[in-house]
Amino acid sequence: MTIPTAATSAASSSKLSVLVIGASRGLGLEMVRQYRAAGAHVVATARDDVGVEALHPLGARPLKLDVTRPVSVSSLAWQIDGEAFDIVVVNAGVYGPRLRTLDSPTGDDFDQVMHTNVLGPMQVIPQLIDALAQGGRLVVLSSVMASIGGRDKTLGWLYSASKAALNSVLKDVSLALAGRATCVAVHPGWVRTAMGGPQGQLSVEESVADLRALFASLGPADNGTFRNHDGSVLPW
Repeated sequence: MTIPTAATSAASSSKLSVLVIGASRGLGLEMVRQYRAAGAHVVATARDDVGVEALHPLGARPLKLDVTRPVSVSSLAWQIDGEAFDIVVVNAGVYGPRLRTLDSPTGDDFDQVMHTNVLGPMQVIPQLIDALAQGGRLVVLSSVMASIGGRDKTLGWLYSASKAALNSVLKDVSLALAGRATCVAVHPGWVRTAMGGPQGQLSVEESVADLRALFASLGPADNGTFRNHDGSVLPW
């Protein structure tokens, strides 16, 4: 798979319609910023009023959405009725407690992480299918920590389990939408965000530039795959 250059991606972005679920900070907010700078039409969601206000100056159409609240999720479909998104990115997620392997999570911690990272996408994705353009790309932001086949150390086992479950959700969605959309799980790299920490290898700007180039390159042959931010295939 050939990844377009950043310049090529920017040139084509003006023709795009993009939905970013979870855009109040970090990668989601930078994604909105870069797509809007390139001229794309962007609809973006944030969990609270502060997040919504952060989206206004970027020129995106902001929507308030809390993926952990079914009542909030159920309102998404009518709010995006009539849209035809070329790219949908499901970015909302939490790390949860930084547990060592064999440290038992509490029930509340488990519920928070699994509800946000797994149940949230399972409830949100059906709400946006009718607004996904024919031939569009549906991306969930996963993590290399989700990879079972590539795992060689233990780290953040609750978060890893939630992202592995998210990958399973994405795989099922890719089968259900085969022939209509390209559905991919993506690792954004180790990024210097509140979640990734200051030791991350990539800035938010670098990661999002890579992701935009990757999204622009995706086609039907990539459906149901797990990709690194540089486009390489990751083992499930």
